[in-house]
Amino acid sequence: MTSVPSPYPVLSAGALVKTYGSAVALGGVDFRIAAGESVAIMGASGSGKTTLLHCLAGIIKPDSGSVALTTVGGVVNVVALGEKERSRLRRESFGFVFQQGFLLPELTAVENVALPLMLGGVTRTVAEQDAAGWLAALGLAGFETRRIGQLSGGQAQRVAIARAQVTGASVVFADEPTGALDSTTSAEVMDALIGSTTGRGRSLVVVTHDENVAARCSRVLQLADGRIVDEAVTA
Repeated sequence: MTSVPSPYPVLSAGALVKTYGSAVALGGVDFRIAAGESVAIMGASGSGKTTLLHCLAGIIKPDSGSVALTTVGGVVNVVALGEKERSRLRRESFGFVFQQGFLLPELTAVENVALPLMLGGVTRTVAEQDAAGWLAALGLAGFETRRIGQLSGGQAQRVAIARAQVTGASVVFADEPTGALDSTTSAEVMDALIGSTTGRGRSLVVVTHDENVAARCSRVLQLADGRIVDEAVTA
């Protein structure tokens, strides 16, 4: 069953500005996403898509503007956090899926998924039990002990999706998650990504060039020259 988005934002940003020298990457961008909602960010190369994602996720700090994350403990001002605190936030509250996965080839599938939990202090046994549960939920039961080089591209991306979700992240960021996949595998990966995020009441932010991927999301934002120039509701 698809989750109905909450009317209240889980993650919101206001007037985000980020420049690199004389180049304006973000020129005053506003953003909000509710629980159970998915937002696709589209635009030409250099439009500011990845910079926006990185500011929302606390990977980089904007020059000005605000980013607020609503948690069970209250609202967190992401911009005001130090690097150590933002690192913990990324580890515990945010999940990430990238085009190439960034999985560790020397580890098995279950070890890759369990790693964020173990870094957070969970015992190896418990972490691998939770990781195996996520792999099974994403159709990878029986693949736990395979290394990444023994998996197809689509299977590896599902491992990355499991890793992004295993800590209970409330917001998952995906940067071109299907960019290296064929159209059939891309559709399968998006099924897994949507089902495991918005299908469970979590929020999903996707940066993509693929209109088919964007059409799977609740809303689509079009960026140009660091500004939102269009917004469309798709579902």
